[in-house]
Amino acid sequence: MGNLIVKAAVKDQLEDQNVASDFYDALDEEVASVLEDASRRAEENDRKTVQPRDL
Repeated sequence: MGNLIVKAAVKDQLEDQNVASDFYDALDEEVASVLEDASRRAEENDRKTVQPRDL
């Protein structure tokens, strides 16, 4: 899977913080995991649409 996050958006959100270069990879992995879990929950409930409740 490609990059799921936008580095500039993360940097903007954390405006008063420095961001380590490897943070972006770790965040991308975390987002991928959340998306996989949400997709699995939707499938388990016989839905093709991922909804907020799947988070």
